[in-house]
Amino acid sequence: MAKMGTVSGAAEALGVHHATVIRHVDALEARLGTKLFQRHARGYTPTEAGMDLLQVAAATEDQFTQLVGRIRGRGSDVSGELIVTSIPVLSPRLSPLLVEFSEAHPEIRIRFLTDQRLFKLEYGEAHVAIRAGTKPDQPDNIVQHLADEDMALYATRAYVESHGPLVEGEWDGHRFVTTDEMNSRVPFYRWMFENVPGDLITFRASEQRSVHDGILAGAGIGFVLVKDAETNPDLVQMMPPKPEWNSRLWLVTHVDLHRTAKVQTMVKFLKERIRNEMAA
Repeated sequence: MAKMGTVSGAAEALGVHHATVIRHVDALEARLGTKLFQRHARGYTPTEAGMDLLQVAAATEDQFTQLVGRIRGRGSDVSGELIVTSIPVLSPRLSPLLVEFSEAHPEIRIRFLTDQRLFKLEYGEAHVAIRAGTKPDQPDNIVQHLADEDMALYATRAYVESHGPLVEGEWDGHRFVTTDEMNSRVPFYRWMFENVPGDLITFRASEQRSVHDGILAGAGIGFVLVKDAETNPDLVQMMPPKPEWNSRLWLVTHVDLHRTAKVQTMVKFLKERIRNEMAA
């Protein structure tokens, strides 16, 4: 920004979103405890501290250029560590795919991180993220629609034998399993909170994986991915899928790493395998 004089100019030169430039400048100023730039009508000029930092940066630019030359070729290799993150409930389906990818690319070391929180791609916490729900809107991320997963209400055979079938709107005599997050934005959970009486929701869990385990243990009726339920003969579909219950999956990468060979190879692999699976 010191060279270009404006945030937009610096963002264009760096190939990042202007919000990223501002965020990094703010973080650097906070860390150093001083202002590095003064804003004026035409843009930004370095303060005295900013000029000192610029001189240091200029002195090391040649060394950095040499370093870039040495490591540039590494981005063309399908090797090294590759961090993939998803919500925990997708682990049973993604793990076999990641093993398959590892076998096809033995130089890759996979780290598979599953958590409800969003790992920050801009800070290098992950290379590829698979997220569910509304379309992610974080700046500097490349977001691709991956698939739409059908959700339906299921219970175990033992539960059905004990409580009988379910008729929409006739909830009495049944028990339901759901998330503990009352303000969840997940469409199918919102539907349950809006339609099922609260006193019939007798089992809540903090994570979808635990919700799923509760359903399998016979705690009541809850939402399960149709693809997962099809592999478990003990699950009975209590209500068929509704369009508003669909769980939309997104494939997310950071703009700075999106074009590297290992990320592109993983992205292509996941899109092909998951879309083929959906079509099967």
